Amino acid sequence: MRVLLLAPQPFYQERGTPIAVRMLAQTLCQAGHRVDLLTYHLGDNVFVPGLQIFRIPGPQFIRQIPIGFSAAKLLCDCFLFASLIRHLSKNQYDVIHAGEESVYLALMTRFLHRARVVYDMDSSMPDQLLEKWSKLSFLARPLYFMERVAIKKSDVVLPVCQQLADRAYKIKNKDKVVLLEDFPLSLEEKSAEPIDQIRALLGIKGVFALYVGNLEVYQGIDLLLAGFAEIEKGVDLHLVLIGGSDIDIKFYQDRVNDLGVSDRVHLLGPRPVSQLGDYLVQADILVSPRLKGINTPMKIFSYLDSGKSIIATNISSHTQVLDSSCALLVDSKPAAMARGLSQLATDAVLRQTMGQAGQSLSTSRYSFARFQTTVNDLYQPSGPLFD
Repeated sequence: MRVLLLAPQPFYQERGTPIAVRMLAQTLCQAGHRVDLLTYHLGDNVFVPGLQIFRIPGPQFIRQIPIGFSAAKLLCDCFLFASLIRHLSKNQYDVIHAGEESVYLALMTRFLHRARVVYDMDSSMPDQLLEKWSKLSFLARPLYFMERVAIKKSDVVLPVCQQLADRAYKIKNKDKVVLLEDFPLSLEEKSAEPIDQIRALLGIKGVFALYVGNLEVYQGIDLLLAGFAEIEKGVDLHLVLIGGSDIDIKFYQDRVNDLGVSDRVHLLGPRPVSQLGDYLVQADILVSPRLKGINTPMKIFSYLDSGKSIIATNISSHTQVLDSSCALLVDSKPAAMARGLSQLATDAVLRQTMGQAGQSLSTSRYSFARFQTTVNDLYQPSGPLFD
């Protein structure tokens, strides 16, 4: 069948949502579907056999779009809407698979098509807006109403995590809500860039903890650094952070210097996603200090797959995937983070036990094969999209 994917973000970039879109497109193309992808003007062209990429014409003065909602993203969505109208006037599709806010564009253009609409619910848009701009709280009711409309009017909803699925279940029949969880990023093509051997590079002889991801406030880097600074001096532990923009790296390097831990905290900057697994297996402890959010960070699935111990904040974003068997879950307080890091740093048996449990969970529940099966079952003529 013919499928139109709507991707309201730069594509392709090495970060969570574009990676998931690429793997979705690959899965659909491998199943024999004809797939067109309509996306922003930004991003790298990637080759997926059977995939055609179409881009909005602009606005050309926008060269970068930050993570989350922004004025730049809203303007690009307006261009995406216009491009979608032109595209649908010339092409017919069996399915429009719409990511995030593009579901509204797919629903508003139903006068132009008879395609089934899949709402790929990667997050809660009202939650994101209200967390980022608390002054919009007066719009909470209409924002959540719009989300309910999108869930109700779509033919099938694909929530990325259990909490979003539970929200959709309250509005839509359960057979039209299909949980599509993320997977480890071990399938990315290997980069030609050399892989740093972290211990040799930094002169680390003992245990080290590793954080991978951007350095935005919601990721809890301030909490992580404050907690690390409270660790007793007798604990032999280094902390390595991979990721972040130049501005964020400078900000947190200054913070590290102020805390007096610059000899044990190392900010390496970004590395290719294709090398993620090679860096994770070098660590003894993997850290996710996120402060808020509903959807589980995509890195958690790679953390589990690595077979390394995990310490994470005890928030629903983590606990819908992690439990005490495979991760040390701590309160979002520096003292709790310090105690957790110290416990893992000094207990090799606990690290090994948790790592093995996490890897087993990854293999049984969060594999890419399972992701593919869920997508292929959805697109079967007898599947929930067409019954």
